[in-house]
Amino acid sequence: MTDDAEESVEPEGRERPGPGRVANMTNRFIHAAELVAAAVFALLFAIGVVDLIIQIVGAVRSGRITDPLVVIGFIDTGLLLLIIVEVYETVIAYTEESETRRIVRLVIYTGVIAMVRKTIIFRTGEYATTQDALFAAVAYTVLILGLVGLLLVERGYGQKLMS
Repeated sequence: MTDDAEESVEPEGRERPGPGRVANMTNRFIHAAELVAAAVFALLFAIGVVDLIIQIVGAVRSGRITDPLVVIGFIDTGLLLLIIVEVYETVIAYTEESETRRIVRLVIYTGVIAMVRKTIIFRTGEYATTQDALFAAVAYTVLILGLVGLLLVERGYGQKLMS
């Protein structure tokens, strides 16, 4: 028996977990945690959809459905639900060990939706000064343009870069 074989066997005859076995165990744990995270996001999405339906029915019954701020609130909630779906899709892509390009694309989509959501609900009155509101608006614009630029580059050149 070599020294390596002796080191991997405990006195009772059981094998000690080697680096490959530990890595395999941690990979299974991470995979299970990813699946739990995906289930949580799916549950959050389902709860959100039910909540949105309840909000819409309540607004129709009360007559507030014609209030633009109420409708913007519905749009905000809908976009938040789309963000949850994109995060869910990203987690699923990780669990399926999808190609990096697909995961990056999902992250970019999530970012675009999040920034569009922030833009739709943007209210200058939420800022202390008009200059603060202007800085926020410029920052949102730069982020959206950057994300859209990334998306266009990925779509146009992503496949060429991979080959």
